[in-house]
Amino acid sequence: MLQPADRRNFMRHSNIMVDVGKWPIFTLLSPQEIASIRKACVFGTSANEAIYITHNDEVFVFGLNCSNCLGTGDNQSTIVPKKLEALCGKKISSLSYGSGPHVLLCTEDGEVYAWGHNGYSQLGNGATNQGITPVQVCTNLLIKRVVEVACGSHHSMALSADGDLYAWGYNNCGQVGSGSTANQPTPRRVSNCLQGKMVVSIACGQTSSMAIVNNGEVYGWGYNGNGQLGLGNNGNQLTPCRVAALHGVCILQIVCGYAHTLALSDEGLLYAWGANTYGQLGTGNKSNQLSPLQIMMEKERVVEIAACHSAHISAARTQSGQVYMWGQCRGQSVVLPHLTHFSCTDDVFACFATPAVMWRLLSVEQEDYLTVAESLRREFDSPETSDLKFRVDGKYIHVHKAVLKIRCEHFRTMFQSYWNEDMKEVIEIDQFSYPVYRAFLEYLYTDCVDLPPEDAIGLLDLATSYCENRLKKLCQHIIKRGITVENAFSLLSAAVRYDAEDLEEFCFKFCVNHLTDVTQTTAFWQMDGPLLKEFIAKASKCGAFRN
Repeated sequence: MLQPADRRNFMRHSNIMVDVGKWPIFTLLSPQEIASIRKACVFGTSANEAIYITHNDEVFVFGLNCSNCLGTGDNQSTIVPKKLEALCGKKISSLSYGSGPHVLLCTEDGEVYAWGHNGYSQLGNGATNQGITPVQVCTNLLIKRVVEVACGSHHSMALSADGDLYAWGYNNCGQVGSGSTANQPTPRRVSNCLQGKMVVSIACGQTSSMAIVNNGEVYGWGYNGNGQLGLGNNGNQLTPCRVAALHGVCILQIVCGYAHTLALSDEGLLYAWGANTYGQLGTGNKSNQLSPLQIMMEKERVVEIAACHSAHISAARTQSGQVYMWGQCRGQSVVLPHLTHFSCTDDVFACFATPAVMWRLLSVEQEDYLTVAESLRREFDSPETSDLKFRVDGKYIHVHKAVLKIRCEHFRTMFQSYWNEDMKEVIEIDQFSYPVYRAFLEYLYTDCVDLPPEDAIGLLDLATSYCENRLKKLCQHIIKRGITVENAFSLLSAAVRYDAEDLEEFCFKFCVNHLTDVTQTTAFWQMDGPLLKEFIAKASKCGAFRN
């Protein structure tokens, strides 16, 4: 089960340095001021307002100041940064903004502050007059530690550490989730279908709301005229409704554009639905999608998605660091994910979003701290720290006995059979190839596999021999996603050989569906006799050879 902290860790920056200078408004600052920035956010209807936090935890704002959204206590614009004394030292952890704009943030201590446009009580203070300075949101939240906030155009949401969700503000389409369309002047707990469930992540479209609960289910409510709730229809929802089309899929991250939604699963699969006027769903056309549709299927694993309720643009980053964008890119409709030269999704919004706002509170600093998982990943095949070597095809792979014993029963048994004085410093491996064995050892350090389907067959053999069931499933998944007409029979043969029934059935169906093409491949004619006979007999029962 996911906890709110898991999701926040998932969303952390991956040690990528971001240049805030790519946002035009930051060209107003001196190099010294730029160097002092630790976190920042550009917002506003024309991306003309900005807030930033320094390394000393001081908070500054500058820009146009529409609706007093700078929180400086006056309605004056400023190109010179002004300090927000009320927020200095508060350790801001999450920030969002609306279209008024209004600004909402929470601190590491779980306090919530709001200011700016308040025509619909989106500041949560029970009134409708503008908030000219940051004021703590108290009703129902004082006893809660809030860990995440989100804003639609004129409504607000706050998520507590214990998984409770609160919403308030404009409610003309049910986006507050109260069961009515009456505006909500103060924070109200969102219940109904979320009663008894632990919410771990939230997002807002212009007039819609989305939430993920700790089992990976997705719920949506509010405006649904473009299908942005993913419910298979375009009717508004006044209370949370589960996105049934994602049943069986565990969603880790969800983001909302103006009227579209993106969701990322724990397997790195990307789903999109809602408005598609500018191609923001990445489906190759401009037709709205009422239910989740998987996109970028031919790409590698996706690790981060990005969208913003004030724009019609989408972005995604893959496991290897490739960044794609699609939708309304500087006025141009890009209907399929386009590979960019950016290193992070934030740069997509700086250079191509309209307006050029930030889709999240941006962390500028590069953290030196490494998690246990990151440290293990870095030390794989490190001659400096290893105490054991494998030699495969004449090449060495440097590992650590303790890691192998902890991670693999095969090695635990192997090492226990050696007396300390008999333990070899180099172990020869001759039954597997170097790429396969290296991928296996790296998997023990990272939980990830990066191999083409043909090599994944060899790794499947190894996983079977070493009784590594999770790795076996992972190999089957890689093979399934890499099956082609040319390799289908080879993969089918491997599935039979390694007793991978699920994979065997998948490959068999693929071969039957592409029977004419696959029977003309070299692999088909090289298949051994008994297996070929079995395939023909089974395919015949399925009616594959009928005219």
